[in-house]
Amino acid sequence: MPLEALTAAQQELYDWLAEFIADNRHSPSIRQMMQGMGLRSPAPIQSRLRHLQQKGWITWQEGQARTLQLLGDAADSLGIPVLGAVAAGGLIETFDDVQEHLDIAPTLERRGLFALTVNGDSMKDAHIADGDVVLMEPVRDPSRLKPGTIVSALVAGSGTTLKHFHLRGGEVSLEAANPNYEPITLPAEEVTVQGQLVAVWRQV
Repeated sequence: MPLEALTAAQQELYDWLAEFIADNRHSPSIRQMMQGMGLRSPAPIQSRLRHLQQKGWITWQEGQARTLQLLGDAADSLGIPVLGAVAAGGLIETFDDVQEHLDIAPTLERRGLFALTVNGDSMKDAHIADGDVVLMEPVRDPSRLKPGTIVSALVAGSGTTLKHFHLRGGEVSLEAANPNYEPITLPAEEVTVQGQLVAVWRQV
């Protein structure tokens, strides 16, 4: 289904975003968008972003520039965007007797896939280490997640974290894979699940 046409101003921002993300591998801040568009106020940028989202060209959580993802023509050629950092960590075992080649194409074809850089060691027993990049798939309905699914979750007033997800009644428990960290238990409405873990990328 064709995407809805953009105005000249919206197309200008989209093209600039595509170039920025291709060069930097992460989405820009609102201030960087203002500078790129030669604007002194964030309001026009936020308006254009809302229209780009409404027309299906991007996904974006308003007020959080780093959550921006391209969905239009440029998205296919840019790879997976690194949107920011998430608190977690760990270690992954290595094996020398691998007999198969890993085909990651089906993973990369998932719609809306995004990446986060891991900071910290709270997920070390899940073999996710500080500095790893985790590939995440957007979550539309957290109530359908299997207990223990590893998710990136936005906790109101505290930021984003990578944890095992458990929904119990009206409460969410975010549990680390490290005994040094206590579970985070909050009312479900205070937790926004951004994505579920698809893969872990480690560059050596």
